[in-house]
Amino acid sequence: MKKDLISIDDLGLEQILDYLDLAARVEALPNAEKAGLLPGKILATLFFEPSTRTRLSFESAMCRLGGRVIGFSESANSSTAKGESFSDTIRTVEQYADVIAVRHPKEGTARLAAEIAGIPILNAGDGANQHPTQTLLDLYTLRKFFGKVDGLKIALVGDLKYSRTIHSLCRALLAFDGVAMTLVSPESLRLPGYLTKAAAGTTATFRESESLADALRDSDVVYMTRIQKERFPDLVEYEKVKDCYRLEAKMLEGAPARLKVLHPLPRLNEISPDVDATQHAGYFEQARNGVIMRQALILDLLDKRNDI
Repeated sequence: MKKDLISIDDLGLEQILDYLDLAARVEALPNAEKAGLLPGKILATLFFEPSTRTRLSFESAMCRLGGRVIGFSESANSSTAKGESFSDTIRTVEQYADVIAVRHPKEGTARLAAEIAGIPILNAGDGANQHPTQTLLDLYTLRKFFGKVDGLKIALVGDLKYSRTIHSLCRALLAFDGVAMTLVSPESLRLPGYLTKAAAGTTATFRESESLADALRDSDVVYMTRIQKERFPDLVEYEKVKDCYRLEAKMLEGAPARLKVLHPLPRLNEISPDVDATQHAGYFEQARNGVIMRQALILDLLDKRNDI
């Protein structure tokens, strides 16, 4: 039976921890040894939306494992521009590859791809819905920085309404013990209610704030997000909130030494470049961890995890 990774909701805590352990095993391998794990295997990257980190980290992951990559980086470069259906694209590409990573602006397309294809599907982001591989690399990053995820105090800042990254991460954090989340956003971009309600019966807590300075005082992690212009149905509303939060190095002067700043990237104005040189900046290492986690996921879905 084939495996897919479509939603973080499909994984229990045991499976999440298993992926974190597998990623650690992958990271410990010498590059020369990794290069012999997937010779002859092909990853298809079908990106109907723009991407830098997700697409390139998938491609880097596969290449470093000894496999090869085919695909496209935007729908204009595919036959969908001629009117081909999404279903036909998936049915065609599965003839050419062993595993597919798909990103699409419409929610539910990754699940549809998994139902259609006879080869594994990895959801690389579907609209404002889910981004499970980003969540797993974020959890891996947290464990590398802090040695744990349980009990962390995490401030989620910016676009909490439309961010698939935040939606997936929140759902995953609910599975851990005693995670305290501070939700920092303008009122119009608050976290959807179904996610805060999902905390019922768990040990996780949520509190809302509109103050970034407040979140900096007592957090282990500040997770910044970009205000996503492409998700707004009304550009007037985007203009009202686009620069609502900006983190600068001087704001971190009184922050706890342990504090780490994360961001799924790309950033616009929400993190000043002067933060990069501080001890708190963790977002570029976070991006590096994307290759490691996606290597682990590809190996698992292709039933090669026991080869390491």
